[in-house]
Amino acid sequence: MREADTLHRFMLEEAGVRGEWVHLDAAWQALLQRHEYPPVVRDLLGQAYAAVALTAATLKFNGSLILQVTGPGPVHMIVAQADGQGRLRGLARFRETPPEGATLAECAGEDARLMLTLDPGDGGERYQGVVELEGETLADAMNVYFERSEQLPTRLWLASGAQSAAGMLLQALPGEGGDAVTRDSEEWSRATILAETTTADELLELDAGTLLGRLFAEERVRLFDGTGVSFHCPCSRERIGETLRSLGRDEIRGIIEEQGAVDVTCEFCNAHYHFDPVDAEALCAAEGTQPPTPDTRQ
Repeated sequence: MREADTLHRFMLEEAGVRGEWVHLDAAWQALLQRHEYPPVVRDLLGQAYAAVALTAATLKFNGSLILQVTGPGPVHMIVAQADGQGRLRGLARFRETPPEGATLAECAGEDARLMLTLDPGDGGERYQGVVELEGETLADAMNVYFERSEQLPTRLWLASGAQSAAGMLLQALPGEGGDAVTRDSEEWSRATILAETTTADELLELDAGTLLGRLFAEERVRLFDGTGVSFHCPCSRERIGETLRSLGRDEIRGIIEEQGAVDVTCEFCNAHYHFDPVDAEALCAAEGTQPPTPDTRQ
């Protein structure tokens, strides 16, 4: 029976290759319940959701990894984020619905870019890698990114639908003496050729053990215990308040005078935060930037 919302690490021990497998069910549905997307946009976002979970799993960090695709096309932004605890969130923005069967390049448009941003947390320095978007699928684009920015050969396969999103990642292990297994090595070539035979339906429908057994029947596969993944948005009234405070007195005052209150909706989870004039005054009191409370005298 396939495990829901689980990430498994595995190794092809004799080939010197490690991997990650992820299946997102409730974590994917939690995102879709907050936003309505056309199928083409939904599936692109689901692939990004699985891709960021897989990529984050290869890192040791306490911060967050953000995958972003931006471009001038109908789907002008896709964002997916994962943290070191397996918590995910994501969103897509589109100007119009792409035609059915549109490729990633057709959705994002010419001169689109793929960006990965690693924020290690704890005040550490952020790392950002950017490449031009290449390939017909997000997996193609990610593989180009890995080829240009990763020292270790890395490839992934992605699938998404209305009910779930899933993916698999392979990465070569460093060889003896610290030398990395190369893309031209026989072991890496064999592993990726076998992995290429997987289908989207298999990724979405099979459990990790069954899928890996089919793909790598002649390999010695070591499958580690799974870890949970979930939808999580870290927004809160306190965090929104800090953001508003950073706008300064004049900006808050202008919003209060124009709208009578400050209303903020989180783009990721659709949580709504309402700050009336008294809330806004208290929010800025610590900085000495209280906006005026409207005159309520009759």
